[in-house]
Amino acid sequence: MNSYIKNALLFLQDIIFTVKCPYCQKVIERNDYACKKCKSKFPPKGFETYAIGGYKTISPFKYDGIFASGVKNFKFHENPSYARQLAVPLVDEILAKYDIRTFDIITAVPMYYKNQRERGYNQSELLAKQCSEIMGIPYAELLEKHKANKAQHTLKGKERENNVHGVYRVIDSQAVTDKNILIIDDIITTGNTLGECCKVLKKAGCKNICCATLCAAIV
Repeated sequence: MNSYIKNALLFLQDIIFTVKCPYCQKVIERNDYACKKCKSKFPPKGFETYAIGGYKTISPFKYDGIFASGVKNFKFHENPSYARQLAVPLVDEILAKYDIRTFDIITAVPMYYKNQRERGYNQSELLAKQCSEIMGIPYAELLEKHKANKAQHTLKGKERENNVHGVYRVIDSQAVTDKNILIIDDIITTGNTLGECCKVLKKAGCKNICCATLCAAIV
């Protein structure tokens, strides 16, 4: 393919498949991950919280402002392609806070199959797969959500803990045994969801678990 044809195809691709900033929806360069204005609002360092059970969780953003908008645009407005762009700051935070050489597998918090079918995708899975590709660490589906429950954001306190109890299970314990696992979700609030997933993985025999989310809901 000569350069003229290649450039013409790239031009057509830019017209047909516009890329937007996931935080503000402004059109950006095809290979970029956010507009300059939104990038200028990225915090100089991320946030560290803990899921229930004491599992360290790192996040590049606090869940507010443009970052909350980014999650909502990705999660609720049929924008699965934003996974590639949102994974960039998440990977930067993972590289800054963890020694990725210790991870054997990356996995994601699963959705109940009916909810995933309704949305069309699991946003946490898409994020995890993009992180896997960027960092060169294998991705595997280690957990399944085999029971339906209420949305966590509709509940408070002890209700959240009870709501996730027993809804996750390991798909194949042999894939988990003695493994160092990085589990990814879109947001951590009270830490009950991630904590329950970690508890189930630990019970199945994994060696170590670390967590990462795009945003942390910090009061």
